[in-house]
Formats: sequence, structure tokens, C-alpha cells
Amino acid sequence: MTSGELEINKSRFIYYRVDGSKSDFDSALLQIRVAHKKATHVCYAYSFLSPFEEKACDDGEPKGTAGAPILSVIQKKKLTNVGVIVVRYFGGIKLGAGGLVRAYTKACSLALGE
Repeated sequence: MTSGELEINKSRFIYYRVDGSKSDFDSALLQIRVAHKKATHVCYAYSFLSPFEEKACDDGEPKGTAGAPILSVIQKKKLTNVGVIVVRYFGGIKLGAGGLVRAYTKACSLALGE
């Protein structure tokens, strides 16, 4: 599992890349939720091949502003057997829908090595 962090308008976005199987991802997600109990949001998306399964989760962010952008980056890079988790600590400044999409897209791109 690789990780990093970025800050946008005082909000902290901590991103994690999880390679492997769905069970590896589920285990990592549980560990991250425990480690970041006070986080505002724990958003994620993944794509696995065997069996084929894709999922995106906004975890309380406005619909389509977190999980969908993460999944979109994974799909555009044609990656499989990978998941990205982005933990957000709200910094007090609302980013708006467009700002959230840009922030989660950037966090995912960084997590995937861009």
C-alpha cells in the first residue's frame, strides 16, 4: 500500500493505493477507517477482474463528487486489481462540487503515480 497527502483550501486529502485482491482492499479500508476515525470522509473506488467488480463510494460527499472521479481515473488508466482510498479532513472552506471533483481526481492521480 502506498500513500501520500495533499492540502487544498485547508482540507487535507490523504490518499492510499491498494494493489491485490478485493479482500486485500477490504482489509486496508478497515485499517484506514480505524486509523482515521476523526476524518470527515473516507471515499474510495476500486476495479477488480476476478470476479469483475467495480465500486465507487462518496461517503457523505455530494453524489458523484468523490468516488466517481476516483473510479474514472482508474478506468482511464485501464488499471485492474487496484483500489484508491482518499481520506478527507475538512478544513473549513467549502470547495463546491467542481472543487471536490478536481481534488479527488488529483488525489487519485497522485496515488496511481502521476
